[in-house]
Amino acid sequence: MKIIALLLSLSLLVFTHELGHFFFARLFKTRVRRFYLFFNWKFSILKAKKFGGKWHFLFFNAKTPDEWDEKNLAPEDQDNTLWGIGWIPLGGYCDIAGMIDETKSADDLESEPQPWEYRSKKAWQRLCIISGGVLVNFISALLIYSCMFAHWGKNELPLRNAKLGYDYHEKLLAEGFQNGDIIYALDGEEMIEDDKTYEKLLLDNPNTVSVLRNFHFSDTAYSYNEDSSLVTMSITERDTTMLCDIELKHKITEIVDPQDSKPLFAYRRPFVAKDFAPGSAAKKAGMQPGDSVVRVNGKPMACYTEISGELANSKDKTIVIGFIRNGAYDSVAVDVDGSGKIGVYLMDPVEDGLFEVTHIDYNFFQAIPVGISYGWNQLVTYTKSLKILFTKDGYKGLGGFGTLGGLFPSKWNWYAFWSITAFLAIILAFMNVIPIPGLDGGHILFTLWEIITRRKPSEKFLEISQTIGMLLLLALLILANGNDILRFFK
Repeated sequence: MKIIALLLSLSLLVFTHELGHFFFARLFKTRVRRFYLFFNWKFSILKAKKFGGKWHFLFFNAKTPDEWDEKNLAPEDQDNTLWGIGWIPLGGYCDIAGMIDETKSADDLESEPQPWEYRSKKAWQRLCIISGGVLVNFISALLIYSCMFAHWGKNELPLRNAKLGYDYHEKLLAEGFQNGDIIYALDGEEMIEDDKTYEKLLLDNPNTVSVLRNFHFSDTAYSYNEDSSLVTMSITERDTTMLCDIELKHKITEIVDPQDSKPLFAYRRPFVAKDFAPGSAAKKAGMQPGDSVVRVNGKPMACYTEISGELANSKDKTIVIGFIRNGAYDSVAVDVDGSGKIGVYLMDPVEDGLFEVTHIDYNFFQAIPVGISYGWNQLVTYTKSLKILFTKDGYKGLGGFGTLGGLFPSKWNWYAFWSITAFLAIILAFMNVIPIPGLDGGHILFTLWEIITRRKPSEKFLEISQTIGMLLLLALLILANGNDILRFFK
């Protein structure tokens, strides 16, 4: 089921991406010779083209008939695109006339530029054509999220239902907040909703923030012996939650950099296993879905930020993980890999019912701004996470099709399918704007260079750059899928 979900998701993403290129190409009267879902090396499952006033189809075909060639068609049919489905389900392409890409080199182009070719269009038009795929992917993600909120609504976590409290921005920690605090009131006004609290804290510049804070006490009972010496009778350990006021020394708007995308506060997630990555060390050690980690190497800790920090300090070591399973405590020895991971996918406290939430329903128009905001936050979170790749062992975190397939649940779930597809659309959009020749970002870079300098790179330079870029992408593809294979055998 995971394979089917992955192929369907990638097919939708590739089709919409290439459709973005196709739309802008046709908008600027640029000829698109072929539009393919999946690659058709030596063979096509389906070919379709309209000419002579009707559609023509070929199934399981290796060679396109000469009469389908645009040079042999009537002038009114020469602009028509050949639509096809290949047999290698790893992508697709949009063959735009006069453009050097993965489908052709400079030697494949006509000797003289034609008015209906990509290379004959103005630079800003070419920029629109090459950016169309990225634009459509990102818009698709926002649309999917909006439709999801309109159909399923949204689960929102009231502040005091976050059982482990919140982690705070370092600027707020310097003001007197402590990780684990739960905001109770701002300037005496009781706060309930997470989003409203965030907005008022950031924009209203409160002077006093009241928080619920957990305190640990040791109560000792004493007695006297007959010789008047003092003896300890008992010690009682207890946790108490108290209301504390924090007098802010600065205005929040003055101390937080507007370009800093790190949230002011975020609820602390319990470390509860939902599933395991391929080759997971935790699964190998005996952990199961539903296990809730409460200790690491004998240290009491229950939230993700604390546990992940301890794992990061234990790279390439064996640690003891203590957890609660079905109400009983147990522990296992787990090997931590070089990136500080043990191969556990965590439950979402809101979506998986660990915290008590409030459900909000939206109509379609109400869901649009909610979907846009959520999609943008997903993009910001993903781009920030890429810095891990540039650490010493960051390349080990790369994953290929096996990792992508592992994102989908074993049983079909429409909510999970659309949520993962939207997130993959954001990844695809972001990865394609990276300025690597062979990706859309490489073409965008060269086109912007032309607009700024008014000097167009030569077709030979573009061909060489394209070749280098494709070799680099092939190396990354081998590395990513090689990591998946190594994880499987480990």
